[in-house]
Amino acid sequence: MKHKQLTITILTFCVAAFSGMKAASAASFSVIADGLYNAGGLSFSPDGNLYVTEAGIGGSGGCVPPASGQGDSLCYGTSGAVTKIENGKTERILTGLSSIALPDGTGAGGPRDIQFDATGKPYVLIGYGANPAFRDRNLGYTDLGKIIAPDFKTNSWTSVADFANYELANNPDGGDVGSNPLGFVIDGNKLVAADAGANDLLSVNTDVSNLQAITTFPEDILTNPVFPPSGSPSNEPAQVPSQGEEVRSPTALQFATQPVPSGVAKGPDGAYYISQFTGFPFPEGGAKIYRVGADGTSVFADGFTQLTDLQFDPAGNLYALQYANQSAWKGNFDGSVIKIAADGTRTTLLSGNGLESPSALTIGSDGAIYVTNRGDRPGLGQVIRIENIKSVPEPSSALGVLAIAALGIGWLHKKRELPNLP
Repeated sequence: MKHKQLTITILTFCVAAFSGMKAASAASFSVIADGLYNAGGLSFSPDGNLYVTEAGIGGSGGCVPPASGQGDSLCYGTSGAVTKIENGKTERILTGLSSIALPDGTGAGGPRDIQFDATGKPYVLIGYGANPAFRDRNLGYTDLGKIIAPDFKTNSWTSVADFANYELANNPDGGDVGSNPLGFVIDGNKLVAADAGANDLLSVNTDVSNLQAITTFPEDILTNPVFPPSGSPSNEPAQVPSQGEEVRSPTALQFATQPVPSGVAKGPDGAYYISQFTGFPFPEGGAKIYRVGADGTSVFADGFTQLTDLQFDPAGNLYALQYANQSAWKGNFDGSVIKIAADGTRTTLLSGNGLESPSALTIGSDGAIYVTNRGDRPGLGQVIRIENIKSVPEPSSALGVLAIAALGIGWLHKKRELPNLP
């Protein structure tokens, strides 16, 4: 079963020590933007300003059935946007972008990521989260499932690549047809994107040529997976593929689940690293980070739960973002930011305590981590700046614990109202 699209979120403050590790981290945070509608990817432009995508809340236009074929339809509108954060102020710099969502505005497909090339030219990835066969037939011409190149000055854009149509025409993984591109990276003159619905990694040149699948990701076969209790409703995150959304029997010995690639980063070695969300039943510890290089596709690291994004810092450390630390159907959406050092050591920098269903992260020139928080909650999404992320000695005694407590962590919550979406 192909996948629906995720929507996303971020976090608050925390002092966290990863069990078994030799380092802990002291971190604080500030909320630099909130009131966002299904907040997604974020990126700094060369001028130093931060931009974040909002998938919007759909609208009253045409509708398409959800990827599973069950539940409410996703209906179209032009409530997608890109918001600029500059000097503590927020402004929707690009509006009228394609969006689909459930009737309550959740489960949105729309602007999901933004990146800038070396010249400062922006590109925006528009998600979808349904069968591409219904897109043009039911909705007419839209930018869902595409990458666009916007002009912020004129509030206009041009289409660069149609990933949803590529899936419809080629279906590289040979499974059910579905498309939901969620994250991408710019590599020279190439745009490289992870399509969570198609289970593949795609590449297209910025001159609109040579759209192709780099690789596909295999199903995971779970042995004795844990399912929701019999008779309980499925409360998985909106637009995440569910293998049919019905509650499965807990007696199954083996169960095939979709990989759901969610984000992509280019590593210091030139390879692409891809985060995995996983499909229903969202096995705890079942998510991986894949490495795709000239030598093929391999598992770089595993043991995560529902990853939504990842990013390298200049020193080669990899930061992974967990949407939830438990299987999503349990209803606890506390997430985590996990640092993976070059030697493989893992440190949980932040977990829970306000970090809830985070969707994406980026690293600023100031060394701070910026995350979109509560990205699956229209009108409640945030961008948070995580500070003081350098490792400190892990306490080996009660005195050490007191020493860390004495560091003190403050937080600042500055609500910034944005105009209502159309």
